[in-house]
Amino acid sequence: MRTQRKVPHNPEPLPEHLKKITSVVKKEKCHLGIVVDPDVDRLALIQEDGSPFGEEYTLVAVADYILKKKKGNTVSNLSSTRALRDVTEQAGGEYRAAAVGEVNVVNKMKEVKAVIGGEGNGGVIVPDFHYGRDALMGIALFLSHLAKSKLKASELRKSYPAYFISKNKIELTPQINVDEVLDKMKLKYAHENINTVDGVKIDFEKEKEWVHLRKSNTEPIIRIYAESQNEKKAAALAQRIISDIKDIIGK
Repeated sequence: MRTQRKVPHNPEPLPEHLKKITSVVKKEKCHLGIVVDPDVDRLALIQEDGSPFGEEYTLVAVADYILKKKKGNTVSNLSSTRALRDVTEQAGGEYRAAAVGEVNVVNKMKEVKAVIGGEGNGGVIVPDFHYGRDALMGIALFLSHLAKSKLKASELRKSYPAYFISKNKIELTPQINVDEVLDKMKLKYAHENINTVDGVKIDFEKEKEWVHLRKSNTEPIIRIYAESQNEKKAAALAQRIISDIKDIIGK
């Protein structure tokens, strides 16, 4: 007989809030743990071994399932994992990046006629149903994928390219022109693939890693998201970019 357990937790599906459910999944030998936020538009999954599937990979897994049935394009925001691009291109589709924000992702999806899109915070958007992040839809599609693949959640996760995102920020004084700093970073890395739709994203294609720089609209802060193939490389890339910014400020 299959059972279901409900575990109370902080409603924001962040790793630090999922410790109790991860322990329950492991202790009760559950096949899967499912976590949503209060308005049910973000989905986090826990593997059968108690480890997180990874919020970034919720969209990747669901997109993989959709793309196996329907060839097409995908969209996520600039701060989301490269794994979606890899899965999309492998399936013969084209990946496009949008500015951060659900409305920006939706607009880009409509523009390129994407079959699925979303954000790396666990937000899945399936236009065949509606243009909005929908965790319940994500759950249904993920469970279907899991059942048809006959894989454990951890095995499914390992079938996707491994990337890790390091999230950082650098605080600046109010006197510093943040836009000027970003412009200088864009020039410094002009030999790489640059996207300026939302701040500055530098794509290091050869190394399969990227960094996304965005300024805060309310305070002198630059948010720095860096992705690489493991935690150590992602942290090193972020620190390199932070060092570059500090050099620019010093000059």
